[in-house]
Amino acid sequence: MSQARLMQGNEACAEGAMAAGVNFFGGYPITPSTEIAEIMAKELPALGGTFIQMEDEIAGIAVVLGAALAGRKALTATSGPGFSLKQELIGYGCIAEIPLVIANVQRMGPATGQPTSPAQGDVMQARWGTHGDHPMIALSPWTVRESFDVAVMAVNYAERFRTPVIILLDEVVGHMREKVVLPKAEDIEIYPRRKPNCTREEGYKPYTPMADLVPNPADFGTGHHIHVTGLIHDETGFPTGSSKVTEDTIQRLHQKISRVQDEITHYDEFFMEDAEYAVLTYGGTARTAYAAVKMARQQGIKVGMVRLMTIWPFADKVIKKVAQKVKKILVPEMNYGQLVLEVERAAAGQAAVISLPKYNTEIFTPKEICTAIEELATEVVK
Repeated sequence: MSQARLMQGNEACAEGAMAAGVNFFGGYPITPSTEIAEIMAKELPALGGTFIQMEDEIAGIAVVLGAALAGRKALTATSGPGFSLKQELIGYGCIAEIPLVIANVQRMGPATGQPTSPAQGDVMQARWGTHGDHPMIALSPWTVRESFDVAVMAVNYAERFRTPVIILLDEVVGHMREKVVLPKAEDIEIYPRRKPNCTREEGYKPYTPMADLVPNPADFGTGHHIHVTGLIHDETGFPTGSSKVTEDTIQRLHQKISRVQDEITHYDEFFMEDAEYAVLTYGGTARTAYAAVKMARQQGIKVGMVRLMTIWPFADKVIKKVAQKVKKILVPEMNYGQLVLEVERAAAGQAAVISLPKYNTEIFTPKEICTAIEELATEVVK
């Protein structure tokens, strides 16, 4: 058994990425994510990997895209302002189907906002920040150990689906320290880089989709011809003005994720067996919500909790099931009210959905959420 360690969430994220095979980091320092870069700068060279600090946030993700195209498993880390700057190249990664992981340790915004203050204001940006129609995978841990596990999962999903994957941490989890026991290397499942399944003479085209709708383009420098562009392209990788190819490409990009949505939707349920009310939560807020739910249950209120790890694609089926069971759903989040809109959409009127926003640089207290639960239980549903 591995030895117990006292670790920070950002540290666990960095170690999880390396455990999953990340051997290239490019980025630019920004609080509250900087510890990820610091650990990568120290550890990667010793493992035969590469760390490079670029001149700005845009270059930080550009170099990661290049490294991924050359066969490296690659990671960048940032926070709100940097995440905004990276959006165009996240879109490039989507259309060119380049595997990479972006760790976004959320802080208060907009713009420079309140550096190193906790927030969850990048939830919608994670899904819709880059222009055009595209799928997105975003995962949000709520413990230090899960920060490690989510990093492994994010790297594996990036490689499996050849797409950018976002680790949506927040300052609470990123800077929190807990005693953790990490898994042994031999117990960690690692998804390998996809490789071409035929030669050029046998008809190899870099963007021919396989049975899972994901192509197997060759890495640069392996002897195969490959053309990469941000334009809509056909199976050869070269641009095309075809309306049919355009439509087919956009559909395939979505379907390669939607076909496995149930598999990649990760969540926890607590005290839901007899629940008449539910708290829907994620990230650092989930920790406070859990304590609040326990407090409310001690008062005799039949309330449960659903904690989402997978933020995108959104857990529509999970929310629909919850809405069919309970009278009301409370959604606390450290923003002006973002994911609550998705909960309302998925609940489709089957349960009342109540937003509990907080956006003043302070985390929720258990009492705040417990008081909101008490109000849920005493109000009459309109």
